[in-house]
Amino acid sequence: MMNLQLNRPIVFIDLETTGTETLSDRIVELSAIKINPDGTEEIMTTRINPKIIIPPEAIAIHGINNEDAADKPTFEEYAPKFKDFLEKCDLGGFNIKKFDLEILEAEFRRAGIPFSKENRHIVDIQTIYHKFEPRDLSAAYKKYCNKEIENQHSAEQDVKATLRIFKSQLEMYKELPNSVKELHDFCNERKSPNWIDSKGKFIWIGDEAIMNFGSHKGKSLFYVAKKESGFLNWMLTKDFTDDVKKIASDALNGKFPIKQN
Repeated sequence: MMNLQLNRPIVFIDLETTGTETLSDRIVELSAIKINPDGTEEIMTTRINPKIIIPPEAIAIHGINNEDAADKPTFEEYAPKFKDFLEKCDLGGFNIKKFDLEILEAEFRRAGIPFSKENRHIVDIQTIYHKFEPRDLSAAYKKYCNKEIENQHSAEQDVKATLRIFKSQLEMYKELPNSVKELHDFCNERKSPNWIDSKGKFIWIGDEAIMNFGSHKGKSLFYVAKKESGFLNWMLTKDFTDDVKKIASDALNGKFPIKQN
């Protein structure tokens, strides 16, 4: 690899998954490219049977549905081969530190196979990108207004800069809506019409409300309320949003969401 000194191989990894909960979501596809010190490359790519339902919003992103993964090896079956591929290698990837490595470590734990990032060098391409392309207010002002903020971290100057950036964005991005309500929807974290709540903790699969996180992911809300009610009671004591807690509370009282067609 040009201009990169390697004392041992480095493996760049990318994962497609059932979601973004790193402790509970599962891998549905993995690809890894190993760069050896002599410049040669090895690649390993496979689909994985996650053993849980792949949610529609995940399918919309990577296009891998439940039928595609049904006859593929589970991670537990594939883990020994993949561990060997990573042996004595450094690791790289885009957002690998906060996502891919956490998913991998959780998957290896479930498979009962020791794996650690310790004693490996980790190269996160997203971190490099953000260091060279800052994403703070000052960087946005320079990008959209082509000048530096005067007296930055003065609240008045910062809010004036924010407004100037917004005006520039409205001019630059013609596809942006011009009503506050539509801008609210554009900025809303809600990403899928299948989400029942604002965070996607519950989703629609068909007309049924389904759990979309944690140990009960893929199970119907009705089943969890009837057979695993302790989990919903636990949710009521934790830092979930009000709409998530209301759905959990209603389910415990026998009231379940009804999909509006």
